[in-house]
Amino acid sequence: MLSLFSSLILAQTTPAVPTMTSQEVVVPQQMRSLPGQLDDVLVFNSNSPELVQEEGILLSTFSPQGKQTPDAHLDVPLQGRFDVFAHHIAKAKADDLRTLYLGIVLHNPGSQPITVDVLQAASYLSQPDAPFATLPPSVENPTGDVFAGPGSRATDAVLRGRRQSDFPAQLAIPPGESRLLLNVPIPVKTLTPPLNGRSTVMRLRSTGRVYAASLAKFATQNADGSETAPTLEEWQTLLETGKLATPRDRTPTPLEQTKGAMVYGRVAGVAQGSRWIAQIVDSEQTSQSNLQQWSLAIPQTGQAFSYGLSTLLRGTLGTGQVQSAPMVARYPDTAYQAHGNYAIEYNLTLPLQNTTNQPQTVAIALETPIKEEQPKEGLRFLEPPAKQVFFRGTVRLRYNDDQGLPQTRYVHLVQRRGQQGEPLIVMNLAAGDRRLVQVDLLYPPDSTPPQILTVRTLKGEE
Repeated sequence: MLSLFSSLILAQTTPAVPTMTSQEVVVPQQMRSLPGQLDDVLVFNSNSPELVQEEGILLSTFSPQGKQTPDAHLDVPLQGRFDVFAHHIAKAKADDLRTLYLGIVLHNPGSQPITVDVLQAASYLSQPDAPFATLPPSVENPTGDVFAGPGSRATDAVLRGRRQSDFPAQLAIPPGESRLLLNVPIPVKTLTPPLNGRSTVMRLRSTGRVYAASLAKFATQNADGSETAPTLEEWQTLLETGKLATPRDRTPTPLEQTKGAMVYGRVAGVAQGSRWIAQIVDSEQTSQSNLQQWSLAIPQTGQAFSYGLSTLLRGTLGTGQVQSAPMVARYPDTAYQAHGNYAIEYNLTLPLQNTTNQPQTVAIALETPIKEEQPKEGLRFLEPPAKQVFFRGTVRLRYNDDQGLPQTRYVHLVQRRGQQGEPLIVMNLAAGDRRLVQVDLLYPPDSTPPQILTVRTLKGEE
């Protein structure tokens, strides 16, 4: 779902887009379900309330025992591999410009010391780290210097396997004690309007059971006007005595409700699924054991087929496939599923083969059709696309080019609602030729699903 934050920021900073009447373009191409499935890795997903104006608990998997607000604690210990995703906005009142801090606390409830490895991690503010820049639809991004918003930048860093220098490589937690995994500001004092946001993505591995909590607390005001970040003890007190942070987001529509407007809601809970790995081959080959023989026959000349990405309830584009991660635990007024799959990694392998007896030119693109459950005559796009940005993030492409040379490219994409994508790869395949293509991305926050990955065989004049 498009972030309230990006909408507010863009309204203040982006030049007005001229009003143009969009025409629907119907493309009668085949939609296919994406093979594979989400893994079982748990994701600590802290995205509700998105807009935080009061101190409180954002998400706690701690035990409710001994807490003043038991309902604020979901009692879900994490162990082994797990992820952390947190995205929140600070919007200050005119008479109170104190800095809001985001804290993430880990607690070892056991009797033995544990360690938590920080495998990859990134946390960025919108201002000044990653403003919502106006970018072209496609920009080569070899070093990660191209981004639009903190979600775009954070997922790019983790896709490249990076751990930001502010994060330790490892956190040691003695038995019965807690440690701060994150204690970072979301400053607003110098901004007009006083609005800022932060996106955080982490991949962790723990040697034992841990509880996790994300919390919001204002900095302590000193006599000289300076501010002091909250201490671990202050965070622990908030965790034990505090309530859920406010204001709360809109209550989601129950999944079984099939009519009327759909409110997906924002996520606050533990989701199941960190990565979707797909070997995309022709369906009749799925039972074969020899991976080297697997292939994906390219479309006929002038035709295309597509696979859904981040498809969701009422937006499966005819596939019937809901990719949204299920929730292991959640607060009653937050999303029933992890709609949007923010920060979930897609690893897609396409062993393309030209099964015709003629050379063919094949293009691969990411696209953002209009969301619908069951297209009638084909996928619907808009020309020109709507002004709302529905995708902003980096995609990694790995393949051998027409000269047989291995290529690894990172491309930053910006797509608006209803936008047909520019080709990311164009390759010429001789008759019978095979070419392996790998497409990887972390689904970026501040995006709105669904998207599709399209394989198209071009006509001679295209």
